[in-house]
Amino acid sequence: MIEQITVKTSGKGLVEITSDVERVISQSGITSGICTLFLHHTSASLIIQENADPSAKRDLEVWFDRLVKENDPIFTHTLEGADDMPAHIKSALTGVSLSIPIQNGSLALGTWQGIYLWEHRRGRSTRKVSICLAEC
Repeated sequence: MIEQITVKTSGKGLVEITSDVERVISQSGITSGICTLFLHHTSASLIIQENADPSAKRDLEVWFDRLVKENDPIFTHTLEGADDMPAHIKSALTGVSLSIPIQNGSLALGTWQGIYLWEHRRGRSTRKVSICLAEC
């Protein structure tokens, strides 16, 4: 079974989508299996990260911005703005897909784990995520 969700972002940052994915699993009736997520974009990414303390998200965002700076003179892919090539690099470093076990009808995430779409561009965006569920 494959479903698609739409995630609206308001600029750079982490947007938690755990509840959206859980809703799809609940509606599917699958109790044991695997959930694979795929993001259809090259300037955003998917990650599993702590969802209890907001400072963890802020520190991660700040660290990545320091690691991959905008307006770096080595970038030649600049037509779409100073944030475009850094967004592609951040996406390549973090990835656009995740696989998570399903146990007892829910995601088998750790206590403090959540699923995030990480928007790497400054502008608002609408992102598409495919959710593929397989029973086992």
